[in-house]
Amino acid sequence: MKPLSIFFPILLISAASAQTAVGSPELATELGEVVITANKSPSLTVPSLEERKEQLARTVPGGVAVVDAEDYKRGRVSTLKDALDFAPGVLVQSRFGAEESRLSIRGSGIQRTFHGRGIWLMQDGMPLNLSDGSFDMQAVEPLASNHVEVHRGANALQYGATTLGGAVNFISQTGHTASRLQARLETGSFNTRRAQISSGFVSGDMDVYASISAAQTDGFRDYSGQESLRVSANIGAKLSPNLENRFYLTWVDSQSQLPGALTKAQMEANAQQANAVSVAGRQRRDYQLLRLANRLAYSDGDNTLALSLFWSWKDLDHPIFQVIDQLSNDLGFDLRYDGHSRLLGLDHDLTAGLGFMYGSTEDNRFANVGGARGAPLAVNRTQSMNLSLYFQDQLHLTDTLSFIVGSSVVYANRDLNEEVIFGPDNTDRQEFWGFSPKLGLLWDITPKSQVYFNASRSFEPPSFGELTAIGAGFPSLVALKPQTATTLEFGTRGEAERVAWDFSYYYAWLDDEMLTLGVPGNATLTSNAGRTIHQGIEFSLNADLWRNLATASQDNYDRLVLRQNFLWNHFSFDDSAAFGDRLLPGIPPYYYRAELLYEHPCGFYFGPNLEWSPHRFAADLARTTFADPYALLGLKLGFKTRKGVSFFIEARNLTDATHSPTTGVVQNARAPGAGAVFFPGDGRAFYAGVEFKW
Repeated sequence: MKPLSIFFPILLISAASAQTAVGSPELATELGEVVITANKSPSLTVPSLEERKEQLARTVPGGVAVVDAEDYKRGRVSTLKDALDFAPGVLVQSRFGAEESRLSIRGSGIQRTFHGRGIWLMQDGMPLNLSDGSFDMQAVEPLASNHVEVHRGANALQYGATTLGGAVNFISQTGHTASRLQARLETGSFNTRRAQISSGFVSGDMDVYASISAAQTDGFRDYSGQESLRVSANIGAKLSPNLENRFYLTWVDSQSQLPGALTKAQMEANAQQANAVSVAGRQRRDYQLLRLANRLAYSDGDNTLALSLFWSWKDLDHPIFQVIDQLSNDLGFDLRYDGHSRLLGLDHDLTAGLGFMYGSTEDNRFANVGGARGAPLAVNRTQSMNLSLYFQDQLHLTDTLSFIVGSSVVYANRDLNEEVIFGPDNTDRQEFWGFSPKLGLLWDITPKSQVYFNASRSFEPPSFGELTAIGAGFPSLVALKPQTATTLEFGTRGEAERVAWDFSYYYAWLDDEMLTLGVPGNATLTSNAGRTIHQGIEFSLNADLWRNLATASQDNYDRLVLRQNFLWNHFSFDDSAAFGDRLLPGIPPYYYRAELLYEHPCGFYFGPNLEWSPHRFAADLARTTFADPYALLGLKLGFKTRKGVSFFIEARNLTDATHSPTTGVVQNARAPGAGAVFFPGDGRAFYAGVEFKW
């Protein structure tokens, strides 16, 4: 199927919807002039939602979006997919209804369905990643966020992020934005329960926010239970009108059973069953995290200087094919300057920063004896360090046209020190250097719409997940080159009457993409794939199809609103000696998410939603085994208010479709013992929640 055969019908349907909404002269004449002024945050360390929307639209010549947390809180909020499913350009698919997911932007970490890489996961501009670049989805509590910024690709350079995928930045609630007291309860299928209580307040020059949440589910599949407890808190103090300090505390205790992957025949026979090997090995991922961070910011209006410090302690108990026992300490800082001034008679905005991260992990491996520790197999200490210097300058050539130039220089090293149990001493060290320039143009074609173009380089050194093969008879640090890419991007975003859109097309030439190519003797060992191509379309379109269905006011109206998110992913080898121009496995070529809601000004909403993957995709490099197309129909009803009682009722997968939204990736799924690559998605499910705000 040709890519545009799917894309154009969606465009035509959306255009017809927009014409219905805005094409009528009678409707158009009813709209008066609206002046929008960004609501400036009372905090110097945490920007407001409106402020960031205006600032990012004005300064970023590429794919960027801001997700209001109040939007995703109108339904179940248990996973990153719940929070990011309507964010343009983001593909997030849970492996088995769990927080552990495949999180990918522009094909980043394309073969990772767990413990992500290729994206900077951030909280208030500070990385949650470990120092080797990997990250844990469990580190985030979406209910404690005010909004989420998604910076796709090189558009995350302003945070020093240089990976192909960019950055996802969760912005915390503060005492200025949160309710004085809030309680939320969710319950639903598979014995799912989730509760949160939070509070935020301001006292003089200080503001405080704290959230405690707990969740439990038995899961759709056998042996897929999960439990979690999270504490998120921050305290801000205005030391002077221009100086503010904010201290953060995060505690996570997450416990997950791992049901493993199934063969296609097993999934079609009984999608709820667990992999027998996973059950026999009592495979789990139990994880505790303590994170402390501090941000000190000075601003005089035109100039801002911020110093961020962060430290995390992580304890991982992870019985899989071995028992992995890791204790990690990671720390770092980021010193950042943002300023507005004149250059060559023109206005310009400069961002410059220095970032540093260091981490040390005690990594011990044991034989898995029914989930318990058996004989020791490896005793290691890994260390990683990243140092980055970055800048970005926006020169305003005219009132509507800006030129953006930026770059980053990154140094990274990875050390492994082995206490020899048997075999040779595999102690090793690798170093990496990267230079990532960026050029861009941003043109305001109207006060509320823009077109943009950028050209950039990305750089990603390997994490220990790619480098190490401990206990497998291979050198401890595999000889890998960093993954780099040159990307061209153009697009447009904006609003017109009742329509809002975000469209990006990108084309990336990757060198040395890190993939598991089936090295002789170890089919899962990571290798550099040579030249590959990633290209795609990221497109969202929201439209008010109809207003005043049951009301008459032009200011306080009800409406029928359509939200859409479409992805086209085309990732392939580029004239590879082994694979030719074959498509890379693991990512669906098309993904469409839509929601049609009736919204009343009193806060009531109701409507259906759709998740559609219309084309099969391969689960192996040999392209012998494919995940089938699927369509999931859902329904949502609720009432949302700023103060008082809100509630929702939500149905998912109403047709009870058997499907695998994500898969593992192997060389050949028809090889003996390699066919278990499918992660069945949840069957029919119902959820309900109630929220109290005082």
